[in-house]
Amino acid sequence: MQEHGQKPYRARQLFSWIYKKRADSFRMMSDLPASLIETLEKEFILMPLKEIDRQTARDGTVKFLFEMTDGSSVEAVLMHFHFGDSLCVSSQIGCNMGCTFCASGLLKKQRDLTSGEMTGEVMYVQKMLDETGGRVDNIVIMGTGEPFDNYENVMRFCSTVNSDHGLAIGARHITISTCGIVPKIDAFAAGHYQFNLAISLHAPNDELRRKLMPVDRAYPLDELMASLKRYSTDNHRRITFEYILLAGVNDTDAHAKELADLIRGMNAYVNLIPYNQVDENGYRTADEKKALHFYDILMKNGVKATLRSKHGEDIDAACGQLRAKHEKAKNSE
Repeated sequence: MQEHGQKPYRARQLFSWIYKKRADSFRMMSDLPASLIETLEKEFILMPLKEIDRQTARDGTVKFLFEMTDGSSVEAVLMHFHFGDSLCVSSQIGCNMGCTFCASGLLKKQRDLTSGEMTGEVMYVQKMLDETGGRVDNIVIMGTGEPFDNYENVMRFCSTVNSDHGLAIGARHITISTCGIVPKIDAFAAGHYQFNLAISLHAPNDELRRKLMPVDRAYPLDELMASLKRYSTDNHRRITFEYILLAGVNDTDAHAKELADLIRGMNAYVNLIPYNQVDENGYRTADEKKALHFYDILMKNGVKATLRSKHGEDIDAACGQLRAKHEKAKNSE
């Protein structure tokens, strides 16, 4: 605000109108001077996106497709848990990481999302929840894109939604998921942030991981694990390892034991995730019996694990799936 010749307290007023009072227009901000409102209207927008599609699953999971001001589109997913409502937000338009099982990679990265656009995803859903007295309790940056490939914008976004002047969502209710970009993990460790760190692992060895996740060629498991151990030691924080169970690919007893050997002794746990199937890539999710057996092996081998329930099974639940469907339909017109 100072660059516009305004006192610092004007910023606090502005934040209050946006994040506490949920103002839809600058004209609503009655305690701001008319000259400032005019400047704000010329240079900024309050909502950088609009909803263009929505799918609601039987379990209450809601997937939103948003269009940005440049016409590009991105998804967010609202999931209901016993511990509160979690919003999965996207950090990029498309993704260049090339994970073979992921619908996000069906459309290559067009650009990074700004911190304001990411915040817009949260604010849109929060305003919807306001109507029923609900709240976005948790944020997971696990949607389309690789958050640490858009590091600066993602960290600004986290700071905004965490701020007491923003949405005041606790740092430990915000999780950033990365496929393993080691230099950015090191930067995150050096920042001593209180946000949660999750690692998309999905394989217990380099040979398999490189088939599933090309990032392993740049940052193999020995480099990744060394970086994570530095992070854990310096920050005293627990790490989540995400592991999607793919039938016949990474779900054998041998894989479970190898995974346990890789992680045992770390301040970490494994979140076993049922796969939301994507027709284009041919992978299938491991059945419930197989998943429970995999979980049991980890626990018996000294590694804590959780088995996540499946969400949005009857809609286009996989990251990027709804957007890809819309892009396909648009291109066929």
